[in-house]
Amino acid sequence: MSEYTIVVPDNNVLTCVCGTNDSNLKLIEESLGTSVFTKGNEISISDENPELCQKFQFIIDRIIDEINVGGLNSEDIVISVLNTQKKVNADEVSILVPGSLKKIYPRTQHQAEYINLLQTKDMVFCTGSAGSGKTFLAVAEALRLVLSHKKSKLIITRPVVEAGESLGFLPGDLEQKIDPYLRPIRDAMETIISPESVKKLAEAGIIEVAPLAYMRGRTLNNAVIILDEAQNTTNSQMKMFLTRMGENSKMFITGDPTQIDLPKKMSSGLMNSIRILYRIDDIGFMELTADDVVRNRLVKKIVRAYENEEEQ
Repeated sequence: MSEYTIVVPDNNVLTCVCGTNDSNLKLIEESLGTSVFTKGNEISISDENPELCQKFQFIIDRIIDEINVGGLNSEDIVISVLNTQKKVNADEVSILVPGSLKKIYPRTQHQAEYINLLQTKDMVFCTGSAGSGKTFLAVAEALRLVLSHKKSKLIITRPVVEAGESLGFLPGDLEQKIDPYLRPIRDAMETIISPESVKKLAEAGIIEVAPLAYMRGRTLNNAVIILDEAQNTTNSQMKMFLTRMGENSKMFITGDPTQIDLPKKMSSGLMNSIRILYRIDDIGFMELTADDVVRNRLVKKIVRAYENEEEQ
């Protein structure tokens, strides 16, 4: 019998790939349409068709990558890999950041479409709930562009919606004042490249963090700019930000429309800009949903519960 074999040196990883009572192998068999079996630390398919072998290799490699990173149980990983594999060539929409130990893959169909927009459009709006990957994937693509020298700078900003305190009265310099607001983005960067690398890039001025108000009057050339928490921009702030875009730059705008902290009578600049700009073909728009939440199973259930409550 002809077969194609992959060696998995780590037995614990191989156990995760196989799943309880080989449940994951059965899912992979159904997807490939051929038998999958193990012997020792090897996992094989009973087929030598080059296209099928390549698909099998890609699926197993990606599952192993995800298991090594952690964060999901193996069944969730296998299902997400197989679901995206059915609909898109996930290898074409993955993100490989220079200096990162792993390639970043979409875990849902919407995430695959989002990565494609990030890589093909100069301006992308993405809305979605907590844990849907909207900010993480934007940060990953931004780091790829900067570290592969396609862009010279990464600029990260967000509106500062203050809760009784003004930045001017908070202790420390500007970076120390704004850091708590941008901590989630720093956390995302530090899961992709090392904290030391993030620090060096910041010290070299390649990564810049600043409140949205500090964008006024600037023209941002040859840069990738991320506006996070964009649901909390006013209409004038959003127009100001979008018109800062200079030559050879890209803008990624992310936000969660369910978490608007503006005064009740003030409309969100994010939602208004999407309404005004959606017919411009050169701009990408993506809406991620509860089905795209990959942070934790419980987070997905919480988001769905809130969505159901709002529909009633």
